[in-house]
Amino acid sequence: DDDDDDDDDDDDDDDDDDREERRTSKKHGRRDDEEEEEPRRPASSTKTWKLKGRGHQARKDDKSDVLRRGDFESVEETPDGPVQSVEGWIIFVTNVHEEAQEDDILDKFGEYGQIKNIHVNLDRRTGFVKGYALIEYGDRDEAENAIAEMNHQDMFGQQISVAWAFRQSGSSKRRRT
Repeated sequence: DDDDDDDDDDDDDDDDDDREERRTSKKHGRRDDEEEEEPRRPASSTKTWKLKGRGHQARKDDKSDVLRRGDFESVEETPDGPVQSVEGWIIFVTNVHEEAQEDDILDKFGEYGQIKNIHVNLDRRTGFVKGYALIEYGDRDEAENAIAEMNHQDMFGQQISVAWAFRQSGSSKRRRT
């Protein structure tokens, strides 16, 4: 009977070994029935590399030599002037007094045409105007009149500046008014 008890102890030891082996296998990210792969070896320098993605093959049309020379079409330059937004013409008003309200700005600039949209940025901390506004008119003439009449005018004791928000220009210089 004592021999039978010893055999049972050996079986328990085998079960413990199996559990330990399984735990180790899980740590290394493989199952028990998988064999360990050999580490990858670096490719030799004589091997040719397969290039993936676009642009690595020769062009099938006759334009490859043109592209190498750099003969490209040019876009006609447009004269300096405002650029229309998707919905209308946007003007940029700067030096707006911090206590001005959106309604005050609408009243002043509404005299020159129908305002389609107005954006007055507020400081999150103080709740006051940050000092500028974007005003959108549907018609270019209305926006031009607002710029001509309101530029350098007094609003709440400060002289505001009004100009086009988006301009097309051939040079990189900005015109300040």
